[in-house]
Amino acid sequence: MLDLLKKSSFFILISIVIIFIFFFSKDESIPKDEELITSASTLNSEVPMKEVLNDAASQQDTIYVDVKGAVEQPGVYEMNAENRVKDVIEKAGGLTKDADQSQVNLAQKVHDEMIIMVPELPDFTVDSGQAAETISGNMDGKVRINYATQDEIESLPGIGPSKAQAIIQHREEFGLFQTVEDLLEISGIGEKTLENMKDNIQIP
Repeated sequence: MLDLLKKSSFFILISIVIIFIFFFSKDESIPKDEELITSASTLNSEVPMKEVLNDAASQQDTIYVDVKGAVEQPGVYEMNAENRVKDVIEKAGGLTKDADQSQVNLAQKVHDEMIIMVPELPDFTVDSGQAAETISGNMDGKVRINYATQDEIESLPGIGPSKAQAIIQHREEFGLFQTVEDLLEISGIGEKTLENMKDNIQIP
C-alpha cells in the first residue's frame, strides 16, 4: 500500500510540473504575439505617411512655364524645378527654322510662372537701297531693350557695363520687359536714370 502511494505521488508530481510548464510557456508567448501585432501596425501606419510626404514634395517641384515665339507649339507647360530652358523648348516641339537661338539661354534653369520668349531671326531684306532694321535696334535710333546686346544697352544714357549686365541678367531670369517701368526692378536703376534713358528705349 505504501509502495502504491509512493508511485502515485511520483506521477502526480510529474503531472503538476507538466501543467506548470504548459501554462508558463503559454503566458510567455502572449507578449511576443502582441509585440508582433504592434510592429505590423506601426509599419502599416508609416507606409502611407511616406507616400504622402513624397507626393507633397513632388507637388512642390512642379512648376508652369509659358513658352512664346518661334517654337513649334507655344503654350504653358508643366515642368520640374530642375529643368532647363532647353527642356521646355523640347517639350514645345523644338525651335522653328526662323528662331534666333542666340537670343535664348538654353542652359538657364526655369522657375514657376516664367515666360520664355523665343525671337525670330531678323529680316535682312533690302528696301529702297537700305538694309532693314535689326532685331535689337530701330532706324529711329531707339534700343529694343528686350533684344539688345550689352554694347547697345551701354549706349543708353547713364548705363555702364555693370548696369547693362544687370539688365540682361534680369531679362534672362524673369522674361521680357513688358513696360519701361519694369527696369526699376533692377538694382542701380532709379527714377532719375530711367527718366534720362526712357526716350531711347523701345518695348517690345
